[in-house]
Amino acid sequence: MKKILIFSITYFPFVGGAEIAVKEITNRVTDVQFDMITLRFDRKLPKFEKIGNVNIYRIGFTKKSPTMADLIKFPLKLNKTFFPITACWKATKLNKKNKYDAVWSIMAAFAGFAGMFFKWTHKKIPFLLTLQEGDPISEIKAKVNFIKPLFKRIFLKADIIQAISIYLGDWAKDMGFDKQVEIIPNAVDTKKFSKEYPENELNELKMKLGKKENDIFLITTSRLVKKNAIDDVIKSLKYLNTNIKFIILGTGPDLISLKDLVELEDASNRVMFVGQTEYDEIPKYLKISDIFIRPSLSEGFGNSFIEAMASGTPVITTQVGGITDFIFSPQKNMNRKPTGIFVNATDSKDIAEKIKFLLNNKEIKNEIIKNAKELVLEKYDWNLIAKNMKERVFSSLLGGLASG
Repeated sequence: MKKILIFSITYFPFVGGAEIAVKEITNRVTDVQFDMITLRFDRKLPKFEKIGNVNIYRIGFTKKSPTMADLIKFPLKLNKTFFPITACWKATKLNKKNKYDAVWSIMAAFAGFAGMFFKWTHKKIPFLLTLQEGDPISEIKAKVNFIKPLFKRIFLKADIIQAISIYLGDWAKDMGFDKQVEIIPNAVDTKKFSKEYPENELNELKMKLGKKENDIFLITTSRLVKKNAIDDVIKSLKYLNTNIKFIILGTGPDLISLKDLVELEDASNRVMFVGQTEYDEIPKYLKISDIFIRPSLSEGFGNSFIEAMASGTPVITTQVGGITDFIFSPQKNMNRKPTGIFVNATDSKDIAEKIKFLLNNKEIKNEIIKNAKELVLEKYDWNLIAKNMKERVFSSLLGGLASG
């Protein structure tokens, strides 16, 4: 059996788009042994465990039940800085025992450096780089500007680059990668997110959230960070009827500042911070909501949008990054079947106007819901994505794998 070692800064129980992608893909590629080196952070997590089809080796400084704030304080804040060296050292030890056929870095920053350093010392072992970045590329470039030549080497040392959007694929070429970039997006568990729930189960959740008969729920599932522009949605509420409310699933470093903004905007009775939510529960929240909204400042891809589309919740977002691979607006993309609505970035008035437009145009709303769901089922199912990863990426990386 072929063996691949994965470098990833985080993994389950820390859940984001990249973590979900790795888990869904590796669970479906069962004729490869996947090992992973990742950060531990939480002292309660074991140093080794198997999750799905991945053997997890956790390293780094820890604290018992750390909060988001703890992650940016000493000593946990040192974890990412040291990861390229400590992960490479751990990988070298594991390789002596397991004889890996390839290494795979999830994103170009710290995990990318770990893969690059390993490649430097193990030249014959193929190196796969997956681009999953969601932050603006201009910000990433600014952060690494003082080590730009070294950062660029991550791309140049890669044997294969897989990007989850055309936007990120273009970035790989801009960084000097001169081979073909494999564009294979993230996906969604279509069965989970398109599932229909019993009415009494949905009513129970509506009661829990206090949704009245005439209430309209806007929803976002987001890390609470600047680039997801949750503040712009909060600011838009003053231009909308008071029966329109905003449900926020997720947590992050901007939680306190967003709560302060809600107070400043006098919107305490219209904004609900649900917090970190079990992944299996998210489809129910989407089902009882009327519009999914995230006017992002940047997106490498955007799993949350695909999840909303699969659930039948219409999407309002911005025309940035990887979003443009799957959201087509009736106002912007006349030659495509509409799958969502675009708003101007950082424009709370425009957000409010587009919300009103969608609520007042039932025919367009229903068309968007239908087209979006069809697109997801056709192109963004994990079974299809895993098949493409196996046939177009892993097979080349490992010198051939049996199809199936």
